[in-house]
Amino acid sequence: METTMAPGEERAASEVLRALARHLNCLNEDSKTTRKRALEAIRRETIDKGLSSGVLQEVFTCLLKSLLKCLSDPMERCRETAIHMLGDFIRCVPQPEDSLPYLMPALTQRLGGKEILEPAEELRLSMVEVLTLTVEVCGRHLAPYLDDMMKILQRTIVDPFPDVKRESCKCTVHFAKSVPEHFHMQAESLVKPLMQTVSHQHSRVRVSTIEATGAVIQYGTGKNVDDVLSHLAQRLFDDSPQVRKAVTVVVGDWLLHLRDRYSYFHKLIPLLLSSLSDDIPEISQRAADLWRQTGALWEQENEDDLKDKMDFLLTPPDLYPAGVARPGLGCRELVVRNLSNLLPALARDVVDWVAGTRVKTAQLLYALLLHAEDHCTQHLQLLLSTLYRACTDPESDVVTNCLRSAKLLGTFVSPEVFLKLLLVHLETPSSSSSPHTPLMVLAAVLGGCSGDLLKPHLQKIADTLVQPEVCQEYQQAVYLDQLLSCVDVLLSLCEKDCGSVSLQLLQVLVTVQSLSTEPQLTDKAEQSVVSLCKVQGLATVADLYRQHMGQLLQWLSASQKTWTSYSPQRLQLQVIATQSGPVIGEFLPLLMPLLQNCLDPERDPEMRLHIFTMLSKLLLDATHTLDSQGRFCEHLDVFLLELLLPNLVWKAGRTAAAIRTSALSCLLALLQGGAIPPSQLLAVEERLSPQVLSALEEDSQLSRLLACRSLSTLLKLIGPSLHPDALNNIYPEVLKRLDDSSEEVRGVALRALGLWLASLGKDYNSQLYSQHLEVLFQQLLLHLDDPDSRVQDTVLEVLKIGSGIHPALLKQEVEAVRDKQRTPVYCDQLLQHIQRKDMV
Repeated sequence: METTMAPGEERAASEVLRALARHLNCLNEDSKTTRKRALEAIRRETIDKGLSSGVLQEVFTCLLKSLLKCLSDPMERCRETAIHMLGDFIRCVPQPEDSLPYLMPALTQRLGGKEILEPAEELRLSMVEVLTLTVEVCGRHLAPYLDDMMKILQRTIVDPFPDVKRESCKCTVHFAKSVPEHFHMQAESLVKPLMQTVSHQHSRVRVSTIEATGAVIQYGTGKNVDDVLSHLAQRLFDDSPQVRKAVTVVVGDWLLHLRDRYSYFHKLIPLLLSSLSDDIPEISQRAADLWRQTGALWEQENEDDLKDKMDFLLTPPDLYPAGVARPGLGCRELVVRNLSNLLPALARDVVDWVAGTRVKTAQLLYALLLHAEDHCTQHLQLLLSTLYRACTDPESDVVTNCLRSAKLLGTFVSPEVFLKLLLVHLETPSSSSSPHTPLMVLAAVLGGCSGDLLKPHLQKIADTLVQPEVCQEYQQAVYLDQLLSCVDVLLSLCEKDCGSVSLQLLQVLVTVQSLSTEPQLTDKAEQSVVSLCKVQGLATVADLYRQHMGQLLQWLSASQKTWTSYSPQRLQLQVIATQSGPVIGEFLPLLMPLLQNCLDPERDPEMRLHIFTMLSKLLLDATHTLDSQGRFCEHLDVFLLELLLPNLVWKAGRTAAAIRTSALSCLLALLQGGAIPPSQLLAVEERLSPQVLSALEEDSQLSRLLACRSLSTLLKLIGPSLHPDALNNIYPEVLKRLDDSSEEVRGVALRALGLWLASLGKDYNSQLYSQHLEVLFQQLLLHLDDPDSRVQDTVLEVLKIGSGIHPALLKQEVEAVRDKQRTPVYCDQLLQHIQRKDMV
């Protein structure tokens, strides 16, 4: 539209143009310097002089073609001046749109061709800035030049110069808003160049590209949302907070204003909800505000459908997470209505190969479940399978967020429903390499529930946990830890109600301790046993075992015939026997048949070895374990004659030898632990001694040592009560051990001979059995000349004891060998000792 100029402005414009005539002619000169000076002169005479807008408009109209021609000037300085003058004129004139018929083709030629005609990147930036200015001041007048604009922007958005990219994106945003009724026709052509630029190395370029993408989709046809979503989703993992913020704002704006947003809710909602868990508070808060607005708008638009829910869904569910604001009704409904579309994609992404994607997905799952509330129930099967897979993730953040989600399931879903699926998964685990995940998820889900709701299901849960295929099938520490977590959750939530399933829980805890190879896990299980006592008001762990010992032993006895060294039952028996303390002594009638079966010589050797080791520990402290009630003597015959002695019978092979060694260790513990009265020991001595004496010839040094110690203890306990014939059967075998290859065995054998001599009481006729004493003295005198002085000292002490039995015989034997000794001093000491005793 032409404007009428005032007469004064016409004259002023004419004067300016006359003054510029020569400079305009100089623009055609070949000299670069002349052209540059001419352009500078034109600027001084027009822009710099502060002419009125009307005059400038007239002058610009006349200068426009010449200035546009200068855009192709070979000299960079001339092109730069021309570009800046064009920008200044457009900014100052009242009708810049009049220049568009000439300006747009010129800019298109320089910027929109297949080849870059403007080599200077700074000048390309200036031209794009001029184009942005043109869009800002001309607005809707650019509609006829849609093709030219698109050609330019397609090229400049992918320009090598980052600043050109940014300015082009800015220009795109302004242009989309200026001509929305026309922009949508060709908006699609900008999607490809924008997506090529969205991952640029400069964060500011990425931010500008995302903002431009938002405008292109917003003012476009809406058909290209799918083309850009994956790219924007990747930008949510961007290291730059500004980039993530830009994505959040753009997606939020689409949810609020995109014309076809209802069709894309299931694709846009995950992007905005993902920003709720952003590390930067500003971003998460902005996402929360946008999401709140989205929900409120949807609620407003669907008010009629939500009337009933508005009245009845205002109160949060019981056990709602503390410190978490409940999302509005509109937000919750949006998630619920799109959940079936969201969960399958989420199930795929949670096992993505990129760790960042898995973490974001796990965080998103929590947000979705927080919105879905009890509507999770209809998707429970898919949710559980997703959680099982996600809980195997090496990234701790993924597992942590998934367990938070599992806890929400316990809050929102009825125990009757989730237990039907979870307990079946425990009983029939998949072929996964991570069988602990169902237990991990179960513990988390139970943690979100309440004790009152769980109470009717306690029996079913405990019965499932105690099943062999659940608590005994796997020995990995992580599996046992999760099994323990399930018990701890029940104890924490149900407290005294756990008394009804105390036996099952104790069985699980015993199993965990028996299979655990990590001290930390064992200690944790022991603490859980203490907690089980506390919730029932029991003072000690012994009281708990006393309450269930009979059932525990019957539980073990049911499978005893199939036990091997690898059976968990053997380890369970060990835990029960050692932890129950004095209680085990109250249940010997149940324990003995179990031990008798396990220690049958035909049973697994390694198992017998372990059980003998366990018994040795118990018998060493018999008054506080097996003999706590003083009733062990009632079972002594069975223990000695049917458990111990059959395992002392010699058989070929190293395994059999190891069994005999462990049985000897158990025998020694029995003798030293005080569980056997001398009278009973005397009654079985005739059957016991031959087995112990034969063990003195064992190849194993440890067996010989244990046999010697057992004989010593036997002599201490009942030596004076033994028949002389029984005594005479002992010393010859012990004498042989004085030549043993082990110094320790020799020392114990010498002390055993001393005890043997001390056991010779009034019933022992030294005259009648003088030949036995003669042999003994002669052998001892031989060792009195041993190279080892410690042996000599011990032999001397033993012979001094013998001097009280038959001094004349001993004196005779000493005098016979005195002159042959290398160290006769010991013989002299012994003779002096005999002489003093005679005088007394």
